[in-house]
Amino acid sequence: MIKKIYKSRNEIDTSKLRAFAEINLTNFKHNIDVISNMLDKNCEIVGVVKANAYGHGALEVASYFESIGIKYLAVACISEAIELRKGNIKSEIIVLGYTPVCQKEELIKYNLTQTLINSKYAKSLSELPGIVKCHVALNTGMNRIGENRDNIDDIKSIFNLKNIDITGIFSHLCRADSEAEQDILFTRKQIENFDYIIDKLKDENFNLGKVHLQNSYGITSYREIHRDLVRPGIILYGVPCDPCDTILSKLPDNEQLKPTMSLRCRVAMVKEVEAGENIGYGNNFTTSTPMKIATITIGYADGFSRAVSKKDFKVLINGQYGKIVGNVCMDQTMVDVTNIDNVKEGDIVTLFGQDGDFYLPVNQLSRLSETITNETLSCIGSRVERVYHY
Repeated sequence: MIKKIYKSRNEIDTSKLRAFAEINLTNFKHNIDVISNMLDKNCEIVGVVKANAYGHGALEVASYFESIGIKYLAVACISEAIELRKGNIKSEIIVLGYTPVCQKEELIKYNLTQTLINSKYAKSLSELPGIVKCHVALNTGMNRIGENRDNIDDIKSIFNLKNIDITGIFSHLCRADSEAEQDILFTRKQIENFDYIIDKLKDENFNLGKVHLQNSYGITSYREIHRDLVRPGIILYGVPCDPCDTILSKLPDNEQLKPTMSLRCRVAMVKEVEAGENIGYGNNFTTSTPMKIATITIGYADGFSRAVSKKDFKVLINGQYGKIVGNVCMDQTMVDVTNIDNVKEGDIVTLFGQDGDFYLPVNQLSRLSETITNETLSCIGSRVERVYHY
């Protein structure tokens, strides 16, 4: 069941919420408009909602995308796709990853579009009864899935298989988010490989269906590519992939994206601690002076990475900054609030996102966790309640 959507965040009653993620649908619309303005008028967006829509809630996000005219969605696996169909999502759903051939009947039952990861897989799928819609994956340099340009005959053979309805063909740019010269050259080579295969297939009049290559940074950085579809992922959610990204930050003002999630929890208790006291597991933090410590209601089981322990991670409470002390626990974390005024039980804590006039980027959590924002968002756990507003 799709969760309630509030007209504004001011309507949300958070009094019973231990840890929660506020999802701003208006910011989604802004980001989609920004992306659309980068595209040819005939190019359409595939809304990538894999990994629970990067932690945002796949059903709710997919439903919202449908409501504003997105006709294509993409997921990683068949279970994600079936969840959307059971939630009454009608858009075309592309399964970008492997599905066991024994699940062909389910692909057909739920009207899903399956990626053909190579010619051997395509042949196995074709040998089972029933016609299934498919997109052909091409390997242009990432070496993850798809056939190479050298295997052009194997690629052609896929189009002659029975019980396979080819409705698209695609590849994936794996270094488009880098401004390093060698990575730009590599991406250009990927584009060249892709165009070579597409041209060879067109020369023999194969019906390719929808052709697509650009992911998030393929859209922002390689706009000369003109294909039928694009697959924005992380930029739909308004944040960069790499915490040290410089590409998105250099976009003009009218192309700046807006983050769609704020992660929050509560202050459970506040305690005065004398100098020389240990805080948390493992004797990893000892107070050097008397301190005021707040225990907050989020931990690594919620997706708040333990890797930020002892790394100067800051949170916002009442518009003021507090620093994590000691190790992040499974369900709780401790914060130095000595210099924050009037902290009390029940106060809202912002881990990333907007807090009044203040903003904490998710990049801080990703950088100190030594990972990318895609992982940070995708790992936000099921105990974190998602609440949606315009």
